[in-house]
Amino acid sequence: MDVTIHPSPVSGRARAPPSKSYTHRAILAAGYADGATVKAPLLSADTRATMDAVEAFGGQVAEEGAAALSVTGFAGEPQVPDDVIDCRNSGTTMRLVTATAALADGLAVLTGDESLRSRPQGPLLDAVEQLGARAESTRRNGQAPLVVGGPVDGGRAAIPGDVSSQFVTALLMAGAVTETGVTIDLTTDLRSAPYVEITREVLDAFGVETERTEEGFAVPGGQSYAPPEGEYTVPGDFSSASYLLAAGALAAPDGLTVEGVFPSAQGDTAIVDVIERMGADVDWDREAGEIEVSESALTGVEVSVADTPDLLPTIAVLGAAADGTTRITDAEHVRYKETDRVAAMAEALDAMGAAVEEREDELIVRGGDSDLHGAALDGRGDHRIVMSLAVAGLVADGETTISGAEHVDVSFPDFFDVFAGLGATVDR
Repeated sequence: MDVTIHPSPVSGRARAPPSKSYTHRAILAAGYADGATVKAPLLSADTRATMDAVEAFGGQVAEEGAAALSVTGFAGEPQVPDDVIDCRNSGTTMRLVTATAALADGLAVLTGDESLRSRPQGPLLDAVEQLGARAESTRRNGQAPLVVGGPVDGGRAAIPGDVSSQFVTALLMAGAVTETGVTIDLTTDLRSAPYVEITREVLDAFGVETERTEEGFAVPGGQSYAPPEGEYTVPGDFSSASYLLAAGALAAPDGLTVEGVFPSAQGDTAIVDVIERMGADVDWDREAGEIEVSESALTGVEVSVADTPDLLPTIAVLGAAADGTTRITDAEHVRYKETDRVAAMAEALDAMGAAVEEREDELIVRGGDSDLHGAALDGRGDHRIVMSLAVAGLVADGETTISGAEHVDVSFPDFFDVFAGLGATVDR
């Protein structure tokens, strides 16, 4: 699907969708439990892949409209799947359930679409093998399809921290139901550390203890997943809220309010600080979970995305519309997402007239030398690229057409409805 954005002001109120990161973890945590109700989940292509994986391991997931998921779990004892598990485009699903598969007394095969089959899984496979399971890439290149099986009883594994924090999450979640628990030693500094804290926050809500050690993390074995009163409520998503906040900072002269954004362990709450540093007029009522932002004259800043890789596309767009230079650093791991987001944003913003310099681990946007205009852009099959470029279209001269716009279904299925409801002129 192609979507065309016309220059337009926005205003009003919009609610951030539920967090994709929390939803993935809550669904799988409910699967590890006897069962639980996950309230206010994000129902998207990615999270449905995790729902399907829970069912493949012997659980059941029933949708109660958009309000809740009723999960009957496999109680820490996943069965051997009857068929291949298709994780589609969801890297989170593949990585989290790779460790689940290591608990089963038999082999599971995990695959996904072309993009997912190009993403690195090798360090996680190595860690699972250190715990005594079988974990292989069918092409022996560290990429899916994967063959994984156990069962593992627990143990100690060394793993790099600078490829994906999801490897740590997978081992912590599975380790809680092993006999002896799992200790994770990080061999390099941990990137995207807030995502591990999200995991630990969700596990704590399900009654599972974890700990930060001098070398990494540990989770005692023999634990049971059981949230209080059998329920868990998913918070709002700051990654998705970033596009709404950026739209407000760029194109809301009368202000725009984002609802459902309460403080949490999400690293992407950093977007509030970023837009404030750039000069935007921002007011966050933390108790009410509301952020009001108004169109402001922005100035470039330097931002590390070591812990917030999903914010790179949003920050790049803000930088293209700001005065001065925005330097986005520590970005090498952002190249291993649904697409190479560093290269994708450099190419798209260049096509729109921005002055952009791409380096191995940096993206430099010289907004003062940029004059944004509409262009025909490739969304790269990546929801975050599509949404960030839609925001850029609000302040570009002329029409901005983005291909592959349907991929917003991964994390913000009604994004363009919300965008239009705020006053954006959108042709679909």
